[in-house]
Amino acid sequence: MSTPQPPMPQAAAANWQAAAGPSSHPGYTSPIPVVRTHLGHAIGSEWTKIRSVRSTIWTLGVFVLLVIGIGLAVAALLSASASQDDLRGENPLSFGFFGVLLGSMCVMTLGVLTTASEYGTGMIRTTMVACPSRGRVLAAKAIVFFAVAFVTTLVSVFLVALLDVALLDGARTPTGQEWLKGTFGISLYIALLGLLSLIIGSIIRHSAGAITIMIGVVLAPLVIALFMFSQSLEGLRQALFEYSIPNQLSVFYSNSLSESGPSGWDPLWIILGLTAVLFAGAYALLENRDV
Repeated sequence: MSTPQPPMPQAAAANWQAAAGPSSHPGYTSPIPVVRTHLGHAIGSEWTKIRSVRSTIWTLGVFVLLVIGIGLAVAALLSASASQDDLRGENPLSFGFFGVLLGSMCVMTLGVLTTASEYGTGMIRTTMVACPSRGRVLAAKAIVFFAVAFVTTLVSVFLVALLDVALLDGARTPTGQEWLKGTFGISLYIALLGLLSLIIGSIIRHSAGAITIMIGVVLAPLVIALFMFSQSLEGLRQALFEYSIPNQLSVFYSNSLSESGPSGWDPLWIILGLTAVLFAGAYALLENRDV
């Protein structure tokens, strides 16, 4: 004797009948629309993440304070102590260099946390279940982070540049090329440096380790070069000076630490190429190893 089946709800029954049509094999049509996901959905998800966590507010807040605070402090000290003859010929935008150099540590930290923190908390499993396309996840993180870092840096350095020009009356007026490199160019470089940190975080999958590596990348070459006294190491010492990140940052302010090495927009192409290579490596690793 068969067990009686409970009556089917009227709405569900209508869906079964509508899906069945003339066929003898009825089906069910869900009232919830099914949407094919794409990169835009992943970008929206990553934007929600990056603006929701406190690390974004803290790191970018400290970055803005360092860039603007140190930039204005240096300009104010020079304005009060240096004579107009001492300032004549100086590019006033270059006094924002110290704040940008220290602030870059904050952008690198946020870049690492954007990826590595999810591995530490286990949230990456949920992310990959929601979006099985791992390459899409990495691309979405990179796009969102780069946009946030670039806009924040551009606003900060442009503001401090305007204030430094106003404070330093004796300094010369920057040219259009200097304005472009000292605002737009340096913002691209810092955003790419942060993106490089994001990629290292994806490869290492450990926040403290990736941050340590990035700090070493920024500071170690210059520190090592300072203690190379042997004449036989002069070539290596010069190369470390020329291609260190502090020197490459100074190139954007037409104030290089050495007379040779990268110049003009060279630092931007160097970090762009390095970021592209490491991004390809991170993509390959993400696709071929367990979460």
